[in-house]
Amino acid sequence: MLGHRFPAALGLPRGLLLGRSVTRRSLSAMAGGEAEGPLGGFFDYMERLRNYERSGVPRGAGTDSDDGFDLGRMRRLLRRLGDPHTDFPAVHIAGTKGKGSTAALLSNIMRAQGYNVGSYSSPHLLTIRERISVGNDGGPVPVRLLSDLFDGAKEAIDEAIELENGSLTHFEAGLGGARDATNVIRSTELAASVITTVGREHLVALGGSLQSIAIAKSGIIKQGQPVVIGGPFSAVIEQIIRDRAFLTQSPVISACDPGIKSFTKCIDWDNGKPYQRCYFSINISNDVPLSIEMHDINLQLLGDHQRQNAVTAACTALCLRSLGWEISDASIQAGLRETQLPGRSQFLTAEEASVLGLDGASTVLIDGAHTEESAKALSGVIEAVRPEGPLALVVGMASDKEHLAFAEQLLSGQTPDVVLLTEASIAGGSSRAMPASSLKEVWIAAARHRGIEYVDIGGISGTETLEHIADLLGSPSLSSRRKPMVIGCQDMGPFSWNLIIAASQLLESRGRAPGLICVTGSLHLVGAILQKLGRH
Repeated sequence: MLGHRFPAALGLPRGLLLGRSVTRRSLSAMAGGEAEGPLGGFFDYMERLRNYERSGVPRGAGTDSDDGFDLGRMRRLLRRLGDPHTDFPAVHIAGTKGKGSTAALLSNIMRAQGYNVGSYSSPHLLTIRERISVGNDGGPVPVRLLSDLFDGAKEAIDEAIELENGSLTHFEAGLGGARDATNVIRSTELAASVITTVGREHLVALGGSLQSIAIAKSGIIKQGQPVVIGGPFSAVIEQIIRDRAFLTQSPVISACDPGIKSFTKCIDWDNGKPYQRCYFSINISNDVPLSIEMHDINLQLLGDHQRQNAVTAACTALCLRSLGWEISDASIQAGLRETQLPGRSQFLTAEEASVLGLDGASTVLIDGAHTEESAKALSGVIEAVRPEGPLALVVGMASDKEHLAFAEQLLSGQTPDVVLLTEASIAGGSSRAMPASSLKEVWIAAARHRGIEYVDIGGISGTETLEHIADLLGSPSLSSRRKPMVIGCQDMGPFSWNLIIAASQLLESRGRAPGLICVTGSLHLVGAILQKLGRH
């Protein structure tokens, strides 16, 4: 989706502005050392504003109704800044899942072609600068540049806050659709809109049903401009999107068109990290003809869902080419091949695992899945690449997620040997964190529902972890031939590294080949691990 003021104000030549939203990340949370440097004033300023990322958005905030967020605030602020977002054509991406991957894939396609691309996405994992990328390398916006931009805009922001009676917020919505803060874009600036998927996340804030969510997402479709739909969608949801496109006279390109074929040939490994070798064929002859064939594309983004995101990005690039943009087949292939995203099906190296206190006996996978749909996708990745041996899940989630559906998806395949629950700090605070003990009860209920035998080992805390594990290794219930799934929780505050060590020790108790430890449930939890590893 279109990002607001910062990227467009940079004066990019021969450029394209991309981005997506749906954010739940504090601008100051996990900012590393930046808050003490040039950006200290920026973080302090933002922390004084109302923060819906930390507290959660109000009911109906994302709907096109009287309860929805007032986009007029953002439009009036942008007007004070000279409407910088109108200087460049934009691709606006919405959807429940797949926005970040699709934006990254398309950005890299355009960069491979030589375009100077500005992109806005959220949430970030380690630093607010990740939300804004500018130029050819796709890296976070430099500290000094962001600081200078803020200094130049601060007076206009101060005036806007005063005139809006203090109602300008830390981030205006981040729900992706009609009332999202990024939906200030007009048809005259829009190159194409993209809707990746429609799922149940933000259900209440987006009207209470999948149909209302689809209506909200389709709010990014603009008069006469093409829309690429990812999917797959149910017939009812797709019809809602197509009805909106019909009303706006917008051509529709479906990434699930019968003229598109894609499949994964195999999963292979390179330097300890897996990739999927894929075949793509796009041959559409509708209102917007598209054509490309790619035989051996090594996608670093894993899973069927990421292959579909790659198809969606390729369709969008081909759509832009049909509109006159210079985009070669080679650039499309290069962009798909080179894209990687931290915290999405990311396998840690042995050196990185050692930083977490592991001896290399287990493989560590970190993935920010936090919805039923993303849990299903993660299950597919685990099934495809899981080494021989046991599986441990370390899970922490926000309180406003569908915890039971998430758990049941991850229990629907091969049963994990160990499930340890923790508390994920959300946007630098605990108000939206699901307590580990409550999350454990959810997983116990899910195990019972699926008829899975389990043993509840209670709480694991601090320096007592290894002693506790030593006791468990001698427990008759865990040393029997048929070993039940182990469920436990970290019972002393937010996530700590001892929990991963505990998971490793419990896996070793299974007495089989080295296993897989998967840390998931929240991008905030994944961000904590990346920060520990020194990823900035």
